[in-house]
Amino acid sequence: MRRLQKVPSPPLAGEGEGDGYFSDRLVAWHRRHGRHDLPWQNTRDPYRVWLSEIMLQQTQVATVIPYYRRFLERFPTLAALAAAPVEEVMALWSGLGYYARARNLHACARAVMETHGGRFPAAPEAIAELPGIGRSTANAIATFCFDARAPILDGNVKRVFARCFGIEGFPGTPAVERELWTLAESLMPPRQDGEGGPCGNYIQAQMDLGATVCTRAKPRCEACPLAEICVARSTGRQAELPVARPRKALPEREAIVLLLVDQGRVLLEQRPPSGIWGGLLSLPELPAGADPAQYALDAFGCLAEDWEELPGLVHTFTHFRLHLTPLRTRVRLLPQAREQGARWLDPGQLDDAPLPTPIRRILVGFGR
Repeated sequence: MRRLQKVPSPPLAGEGEGDGYFSDRLVAWHRRHGRHDLPWQNTRDPYRVWLSEIMLQQTQVATVIPYYRRFLERFPTLAALAAAPVEEVMALWSGLGYYARARNLHACARAVMETHGGRFPAAPEAIAELPGIGRSTANAIATFCFDARAPILDGNVKRVFARCFGIEGFPGTPAVERELWTLAESLMPPRQDGEGGPCGNYIQAQMDLGATVCTRAKPRCEACPLAEICVARSTGRQAELPVARPRKALPEREAIVLLLVDQGRVLLEQRPPSGIWGGLLSLPELPAGADPAQYALDAFGCLAEDWEELPGLVHTFTHFRLHLTPLRTRVRLLPQAREQGARWLDPGQLDDAPLPTPIRRILVGFGR
């Protein structure tokens, strides 16, 4: 892991006298060209800032905005979120992906209520101890809401640093990440003026630069306030930095899911709290090698008629690719039909059900 040689440039904060050149450039650019009207901006409410930070992890702003607004309509305060059943939280999160975030969101709200009297702690270190909150997110909340002077290192900032300073190596490796944190700390503005001060504006400027100018594909270098000191630009390596995650062939997995239909209703089963689609409702998955009719009888007390294989679909996760084959049948319920963990839903109830995206796709048009 090393830095590339870069062309001579003005001094940066953390080099020489540390005159704040880097941060001053970013803040000045953000004042004129940054984003200032996102739904979670112009507030120092840690609940709203925290909610947006969690939703924005690995998710685009345009995707997050409608979810963010729906969450605040249903849970206007942290206390309301903490008091809600986790199933309702998962239902509102359905379609946003990375469902562990929703479970941790609910757990964090309850932890703040129980451990901190319903008020977010102000210190970054204390925020980082809460469920689902890492160092970068904790620092962002503390900076935006409590005037902390703390750097962040989300995906946008890693990309800006890797290109501007020619940082080699995949940013997800511990050694490269340590170097990036050291750099992030050295580039922080030298003082804090309150009301978000230069630190809050600087942190937001970093996020905005990576999201709108120093983008993953087709960066707009001509609009970048750091173009004259950027190693990637001077060496023509914008497409190579940051170094991509080493590629591995994704394992292929197959699963059969059952559409058990009774009087226009479909059976959905709640998945375990952890693991894939944890806590969501899903179509029952047929164990490997099992006979579908026997499984429907043993597991749910359903007598199945003829089976129909529906078009399959492929869903790609971070670590594997899942091939789903749906089998549909009409069933007759026996008196001892199992109810625990299983729910029969009418077509009109599916829109609000906490379903994984692939399962929702399978059920499109069900009952119509």
